[in-house]
Amino acid sequence: MKNGAKAAIHRRNRLLAALEPDDYSWLEPHLEIVDLPRGKVIYQSGETIRHTYFPHDAVVSLVTVLQNGGSVEMAVFGKESVLGFVSALVTRQSFGRYITQISGKASRVALDRLSDAIDQRPKIRRVLFRYTEALLAQTLQTVACNAVHGVEARCCRAILSTHDRTDKDDIPLTHETLAEMLGVQRSTVSSVTSALQRMGLISQGRGTIRITDRAGLEETACECYHAIHQSFERLLPAGHKRTEPSASSRLTPAKHRNTVA
Repeated sequence: MKNGAKAAIHRRNRLLAALEPDDYSWLEPHLEIVDLPRGKVIYQSGETIRHTYFPHDAVVSLVTVLQNGGSVEMAVFGKESVLGFVSALVTRQSFGRYITQISGKASRVALDRLSDAIDQRPKIRRVLFRYTEALLAQTLQTVACNAVHGVEARCCRAILSTHDRTDKDDIPLTHETLAEMLGVQRSTVSSVTSALQRMGLISQGRGTIRITDRAGLEETACECYHAIHQSFERLLPAGHKRTEPSASSRLTPAKHRNTVA
């Protein structure tokens, strides 16, 4: 693959796209493109982190695994992110389990090389540290969201955030994936998504969800979706631009906003 083509692929990640040309040129030789299939465990809790990943279209969750075998999502990473970086700032041990929720590609770089970049390239350091602040804001907002908002609102937030990260009309979200992201039973997700479909906000296919009323879905989502998005806009203005909804998603909002208990 020619260097120009590789650069275009690497820059599908918003952080890499935000780098100045000379900083990107310094880092690019150390980047490699890798596949992240759904269900791939990138790191287990406590495992030593040797590489960091800049997702392109993959979506990766950082989850904590409970003693009863259940799991709770602590953070999510997509094309606006780098995963493994924050965990490795001090101990180089993973905070939890990094697992791919939606398959795709990523640019991978050895942690030692990224550490060199932080030491030697002030503008790269600035981008990564601003992202770290945005990630902290996302994590804290998600904690508050899980504590006070209902499943329906949180489900809408998860669907919208995944749509932003994949740029696909048909979002490859299964009920099982949504349940893992929200920390609820699969049957609960099925009830919620069925209600959202009746409201005209989404349509469901085999293992996919299509947003049919983006404005209506944003109205039904909790405030956390906009709060998290605004944090990334403020801290990474050149590296996190929300994709405009596709024509199929820009439909007239549904007239009735029924909610599920």
